[in-house]
Amino acid sequence: MHIETLLRTIKKNYPKADLKLVRKAYSFAENLHKGQKRATGEEFIEHPMEVAKILAEHSLDLPTIIAGLLHDTIEDTQTSYDVIKNEFGEEIAQLVEGVTKISKLKITDWETRNAENVRKMIMASTKDIRVIFIRLADKLHNIRTINAFREEKRKRIAQAIIDVYAPIAYKLGISSIKNELENLAFEQLNPGEFNKLKRKVKKSIKQHEKEIEELKSELLPILQKEKIKIYKIFGRTKTIYSLYKKIQRKNCKFEDIFDLMALRIIAKSVKECYEIIGIIHNLWKPLPHRFKDFIAMPKSNMYQSLHTTVMVKGQPIEIQVRTEEMDKIAEDGIAAHWQYKGIFGAQEFDAKLSWLKQILEWQKELRDSKEFMEMLQVDFFEDEIHVFTPKGEVISLPKGSCVLDFAYAVHTNVGSTCTGARVNAKFVPLRTELKNGNQVEIITSKNQKPSREWLKFVKT
Repeated sequence: MHIETLLRTIKKNYPKADLKLVRKAYSFAENLHKGQKRATGEEFIEHPMEVAKILAEHSLDLPTIIAGLLHDTIEDTQTSYDVIKNEFGEEIAQLVEGVTKISKLKITDWETRNAENVRKMIMASTKDIRVIFIRLADKLHNIRTINAFREEKRKRIAQAIIDVYAPIAYKLGISSIKNELENLAFEQLNPGEFNKLKRKVKKSIKQHEKEIEELKSELLPILQKEKIKIYKIFGRTKTIYSLYKKIQRKNCKFEDIFDLMALRIIAKSVKECYEIIGIIHNLWKPLPHRFKDFIAMPKSNMYQSLHTTVMVKGQPIEIQVRTEEMDKIAEDGIAAHWQYKGIFGAQEFDAKLSWLKQILEWQKELRDSKEFMEMLQVDFFEDEIHVFTPKGEVISLPKGSCVLDFAYAVHTNVGSTCTGARVNAKFVPLRTELKNGNQVEIITSKNQKPSREWLKFVKT
């Protein structure tokens, strides 16, 4: 890739950007990596160039893009933190050093190694989350070019991506990176199933596209009549990996998946999002319990949209309505805020990262890296919470569980004689709902007996 390609990509998001420092970073990295080759046989400089381009495509700021160009220089060349600091400033040097700390871990057991990597990433993110974006871009380009490695190594890398990096991308709301990571990793882990699903999607997609076009032709004239202007209207196809997971989760066949393709509408305002949904529900019968308002109640990763499923000629079709900014955030997650809001460092930005800080606290309680990774993975399932005993043991419970649920999970006798508890060292009643990361100490009494009243608030 030529440096001008990267510069054009940056200019799309930052038309007024001064690119002198980017050119300087490219020359600096190219000189340091001269003579180095990747496993693919290409010049090593191609990798940091691609990483920087991925960061630019996802609206990251110039210091992050420059750090992407330099991210392997401390680890793989003779340069140092001080040299980078002198040449490019402390901010960029700290970003490069943060990525270097992650990359330096060399442990044979991949599960432990990746747990340590995630720990480093999370610790770095409390200081500067941009380290995580660089690492994700690094992993994405690595798996794009993974075929140069032997099968065993490919599968090991792919498993780490499925277990660790794709879920982190999801938590940060970067669906475009998450989806590509998952698809490429799944192709390595289960090529037979991947190719089978890919063929089925290709075979059935034309019919779905026809249905979407018919929907558009019926809906657009009504929107025009109501003087509702939209930015875009298009079909969105599920990824191969998400299809596979849905088939596994529902224990169904490919033919039973009705939302292979959805209609996505990009509206000009939040008000018009709701107006469009009203028109859609007047046109076609909505399926009960399939309307979801993620605008009023955004997901934890900032995702916002209106979802509905309607019956069209006897077929259920999913429709998503959102604004242009919501669509950008759905694709780029927190990264979109550098372009849209300039939010980096703001109070709202820190609030969005509360999950990272919470996990950092959990990490202190856990005994080893493997347990930490398991803890991190299960948190990505929104129907469970994970709390601690005073000894640091992890107890998993359904979301909405209270102190009494915890007591019975420890032991039946503990539950039956429970009179109260300390949650994070504070006394609370039995019906107190628990949250992720709570430390719970149960108080019991020999005189206590189970009560019918307990059935009104226990979850399990």
